[in-house]
Amino acid sequence: MLKMSIVMMATVGAFASSPKINLNRIVVKMKDGHSLPKSSLVKSSKLLFENMYIVNTVDAKKLAQDLKSNNKIAKIQFDYFSGRKSLPSAEGTETLEKNLEKNSDGFNDPGMRRLWGFKTADKNGMDISNAYKNFGSASGDPIIVAVVDTGVDYNHEDLKDVMWVNKGEIANNGIDDDGNGYIDDIHGINTLVRDEQGRATGDMMDKHSHGTHVSGTIGATQNNGTGIAGVASNVRIMGIRSVPNSGDETDIDVAESFIYAAKHGAKVINCSFGKKHNEGGMIVKEAIDHIGEKYGVLVVAAAGNESSNNDRSKKYPASFESENLLVVASTTKWGRLSGFSNYGQTTVDVAAPGSSIYSTTPRNRYSNMSGTSMASPNTAGLAAEILARNPELSPIQLKNIIMDSVTKGRRYTSKTVSGGLINLNSALE
Repeated sequence: MLKMSIVMMATVGAFASSPKINLNRIVVKMKDGHSLPKSSLVKSSKLLFENMYIVNTVDAKKLAQDLKSNNKIAKIQFDYFSGRKSLPSAEGTETLEKNLEKNSDGFNDPGMRRLWGFKTADKNGMDISNAYKNFGSASGDPIIVAVVDTGVDYNHEDLKDVMWVNKGEIANNGIDDDGNGYIDDIHGINTLVRDEQGRATGDMMDKHSHGTHVSGTIGATQNNGTGIAGVASNVRIMGIRSVPNSGDETDIDVAESFIYAAKHGAKVINCSFGKKHNEGGMIVKEAIDHIGEKYGVLVVAAAGNESSNNDRSKKYPASFESENLLVVASTTKWGRLSGFSNYGQTTVDVAAPGSSIYSTTPRNRYSNMSGTSMASPNTAGLAAEILARNPELSPIQLKNIIMDSVTKGRRYTSKTVSGGLINLNSALE
């Protein structure tokens, strides 16, 4: 008989205090062929993927203790919070007058002069404008990019036309029309607000501004005479509110967001969040691997903003080892790594503009933000644009194209795996 293996995820001794856990949920992974055991402590449960269940409970610690001797269970994991932290804040918030005259870059969006990342490689940009001059806009089916963040202002003048719409759902009727386990999920879900059964709700309106800013960078409508232009020309934004305004997202919320996005057609997921520790729980990594293999999803993650070397000091999800994960550092308009940016010659894949990035913020406004949070969506938008023209690419192929087409620079050689700054024109060539 094989020895029973129950893995209880515990606090790593290096931390001075125990990381906070959600006392109302645990993750239970069953062995093949077995169903979740019954318990009076279980309020409800949801199969997340494969044999992995989210279990809503009245007492997470007691339930985990009761289940640990069950030889049908492969693994039990607590739902850890990431820790409260400050998200990048909006600066210089303003509204913009409409404009219909195209500038020298071929765009009529009035905020284009502020998008330094669109400039040519010799001016430390991503060569976005040249890419569209040389190759035009992408056609065919739009690429769905999921923004797992603080939510998205789906009514924003520059985002409303590029929002993903769940065609199987009827808005605001209080019914799960498509039977996917979520009610009124028109543009995505909100894992931070749940009903009595523990189900994520459907309104993911941004309560901060971070997620709306990220979304505009990826795919704000191009050439509509309004606001700015996103990096991607043929994209739909799926909004998922899983990051509170003060950070502190949980493992289960993140993993469920990834699975929802993949099941509903997202091919790129942007993760402009992270934490400095991992308590041993691998639910997020397993979700990344699962959606890459089964659904062909590339996850793009910010490297972090601690000015530290990720090769030595891990950050999550950026430091999970997965072929389907692309990790991004931040650069300035002067062609240097941003002072706040994390880096890593073996763990951070590419660099992208992340300092003073101008984009959409709630209520039809526009602002600057800085962080690897801003570098990640520049890369996610670039990935979506490549994929829109080459939809047959696997996540690994897409990742390799992005890394192989960077603009090399000595400032990035010892800081990233690729040694360079992302370049759309080179990637499309």
